[in-house]
Amino acid sequence: MSLRLACYLLGVVIAAITALAIGMIAGGSAFSNVIAGIPDAGAITRWGLPTAKLIADLAAVATAGALLAATALLPSDKGMLSRDALPYARAASWTAAIWAIATALTLLLTLSDVLAVPPGQLLGDGVLSFIASIPQGNALFIVLLLATSVALFARDVITVGTAAGLLIGSLVALLPPILTGHSASSPNHSMAITGLGLHVVTLALWVGGLVVVIVHALRRGPHLAVVAQRFSAMALWCYAAVAVSGVASTAARLTEPVQLVSSAYGQLILAKTAALIVLGLFGWLHRRRTLTDLSQGKPRSFLRLALAEVLIMAAVIGLAVALSRTSPPLIALIADPVRDLLGYALPPELTVTRLVSMWRLDLFFALLSAVAAGLYLTGVVRLRRRGDSWPTRRLVAWLLGVLIIVVFTQSGIAVYAPVLFSMHMMQHMGLAMLAPIFLVLGAPVTLALRAFRPATRRGDRGPREWIVAVLHSRAAAVISHPVVAMVIFISSSYALYFTSLFESAMRQPVGHILMNAHFLLSGVLFFWVIIGVDPGPRRLPYIGKLMALMMTMPFHAFFGIAMMSMGTAIASSWYDGLGRTWGVSTLADQRTAGGMAWAFGEIPTMIVVITIAVQWGLSDHRKARREDRRANRRGEAELSSYNDYLAQLDKRSREQ
Repeated sequence: MSLRLACYLLGVVIAAITALAIGMIAGGSAFSNVIAGIPDAGAITRWGLPTAKLIADLAAVATAGALLAATALLPSDKGMLSRDALPYARAASWTAAIWAIATALTLLLTLSDVLAVPPGQLLGDGVLSFIASIPQGNALFIVLLLATSVALFARDVITVGTAAGLLIGSLVALLPPILTGHSASSPNHSMAITGLGLHVVTLALWVGGLVVVIVHALRRGPHLAVVAQRFSAMALWCYAAVAVSGVASTAARLTEPVQLVSSAYGQLILAKTAALIVLGLFGWLHRRRTLTDLSQGKPRSFLRLALAEVLIMAAVIGLAVALSRTSPPLIALIADPVRDLLGYALPPELTVTRLVSMWRLDLFFALLSAVAAGLYLTGVVRLRRRGDSWPTRRLVAWLLGVLIIVVFTQSGIAVYAPVLFSMHMMQHMGLAMLAPIFLVLGAPVTLALRAFRPATRRGDRGPREWIVAVLHSRAAAVISHPVVAMVIFISSSYALYFTSLFESAMRQPVGHILMNAHFLLSGVLFFWVIIGVDPGPRRLPYIGKLMALMMTMPFHAFFGIAMMSMGTAIASSWYDGLGRTWGVSTLADQRTAGGMAWAFGEIPTMIVVITIAVQWGLSDHRKARREDRRANRRGEAELSSYNDYLAQLDKRSREQ
């Protein structure tokens, strides 16, 4: 490591620690307020815990950046990491090891903080109990396992696919602590968790990517202009995601704008916001000036600006750690256990008007819908600017599918879904059996393959090559097998509702999000196999598609009948805990839900049967046209041969 690079990395650490210290002092968590009779963990824990967490965060960001460089920023070689990318994969192994060690230290100091006992007095049994029974301990132990796994596997990684898997694993490892921090205790915990999760992941990619670009420049590595251009395209998306998620996280924690000024928590948020604005200005300058200079072989201006940018980013990470140690302002709400469960007050009695008019933001699916519609429209516009066409029916189908997702996750259906099992079942059916049909008919993979241009460097992987690699992967071949798709689609309902999984998912905001996401993805997988027009590992004949559909749908009818026949309510403790005093009983509502599940299957079945019939007819028509063209070509060839034969006979007769 060069002296210049070592000084740069040291400066990053110093900037982060300085910001952490200032943030802790400003937020009031730097010093202990000793109260007689209340134990205190001591200064070692008070300062050691945020410092260890800061080191873990910096190492996590460095790990994500190194794996990002190896996977996507540097050119690859036919699915293998290039010689230039391998050092970054090896560096990720070392940074992940530091991440794991710092996480282990964070775990011990967190236990010290929870028990208000100095770390030297902790016992081994207490640590094991903390890991096994306390959510904070569970989360940190999961991070420790994932970081250790990345450290071990990154040492010998040689393929781009494996490096991408490690990158995903490192990003997933950032999420568990979010479930046990301020987000979990926020009144709108679903928005807070979604916002903070998106914030942390995109910030890690953004900061880690820029750090690696600077390291590559200081090392005078090859393909610097390519690396910088690829990072710049990703950084714009990361900046937008960080801004949106930051606003959502703030809105979930603060009830009044004045709290941004009146509370230490809000003041730290304002400091982070100011830094984000400055970073946006830096990004604009990069796009306007320094990237052009870099492409012309002049890296000095890029390095000067990027070094200042990373120092500010490191300070932001330090402020974020200080923010996690600062208590949000107290919210003056009447004690309401239902609000603690739902994230909002129990809605009034269900009516058609309220079902239509009561809308509530589900940030996860709102962002998912916006990105899905935006990317699709961008692909269509790109094709048409290029002079290519795209069927309007596919555009309409995709937008209709996105609209259905919005309706079933943001409207009164979603508001009443945690309260009434019948509304939950309606949401389930809409996400699993209605929206996927139109999404699949939109052919998004075909659009992406046509909109993205092939990689300019032979053997490299751009977005188009990644899509092709995933489609031809062994995992895609297994999961897209008709039997596997049918089993996932059918078994999900039985495994969820006839076990304790449903109630567990309802009690956790992230569990509720994952449950709805699973409904959507399992439906997309099944209908992709049945009526999908996108390329895939295998294609069923049309008669096979009809048979698969007819074999699957009766299981949904049986599922509905089983729920209607049950004498006990599913997740009764959840629904009883809500204390709903209006409407029918929980068991009667469950029978209504069973009837809906039994009857709702007829609608998608009819749509899919009509779609298969139309696709079959069009396929036969195209086949007939191909046969006609082949016959015409064969006929023209035969006629030409016959004319040649006649011409030869005429020539012979004249010679005689």
